Amino acid sequence: MHPPARPESGRALGWALGLTILIAVAEIAGGLLSHSLALLADAWHMVTDAGALGLSLFALWVAQRPATAEKSFGYYRVEILAALFNGALLIAITVWIVVEAFGRLRHPRPIDSVLMLVVATIGLGANLWAVIMLHRARQENLNTQAAYLHILGDTLGSVGTMAAAGIILVTGWLPADALISMGIAVLILVSATRLVSESVDILLEATPAHVSLPELQSAIGAVPGVTGVHDLHVWTVSNGIVAMSAHATVPDPAGQQAALEEICRRVRTFGIQHVTVQLEVQSVWHREG
Repeated sequence: MHPPARPESGRALGWALGLTILIAVAEIAGGLLSHSLALLADAWHMVTDAGALGLSLFALWVAQRPATAEKSFGYYRVEILAALFNGALLIAITVWIVVEAFGRLRHPRPIDSVLMLVVATIGLGANLWAVIMLHRARQENLNTQAAYLHILGDTLGSVGTMAAAGIILVTGWLPADALISMGIAVLILVSATRLVSESVDILLEATPAHVSLPELQSAIGAVPGVTGVHDLHVWTVSNGIVAMSAHATVPDPAGQQAALEEICRRVRTFGIQHVTVQLEVQSVWHREG
């Protein structure tokens, strides 16, 4: 297997990283000067995102390295590890935001809503640009999807911060800052939980959601000449790379090549690219003892 070329992911991640660093610096300064938790939450979220985007770029580069004798599947799983780390980081961020928000609800602080609104608006513009760049590239792999979710969370954070600034500017109601921060945290948590779940499934080599193991076994078993199928396993190596291994019993040695070709053809209709099939004249499954 050869690693898929992902130049679009690399360019999009590079631009997103540059924008995130610039806006994070602006929002940290604006949050400290305006005393806005929503702005600071979004700022520190973006600081973390900058690190996550840098990790995503590194993982994308490492994944392109060829397979070796020691790592026969190459470095595809580095992308999944990076995605898992990014998701866990997002969950940690939501916990910090919620804890800080409860503190602000008990002890509100004066907020410069005008400065808060200006900085949040600038941040929204930059985040929307990054979202547009990553929107198409997010389909290429789970790691890029993680980066996309980070930036999407930043965008939602900017919208929420602008809303809080508007409410405080018009009504002077300071709790709006903390409450909207908690709302942003919930949105981030939903995406992060899904991302962590998908990453863990891949690392545990769970059967991909789009593959029905009983249907796949029936399709292989229905191949002319095949009398049995066992030890069937399907797993995701990395995004876009699904592998399968199985044992198939074909009693007639003369028909094994034709059966193997038909099995491979049917298996690929399930979206499985890497196929390993062991053919047997009779089943040798579990003959211990």
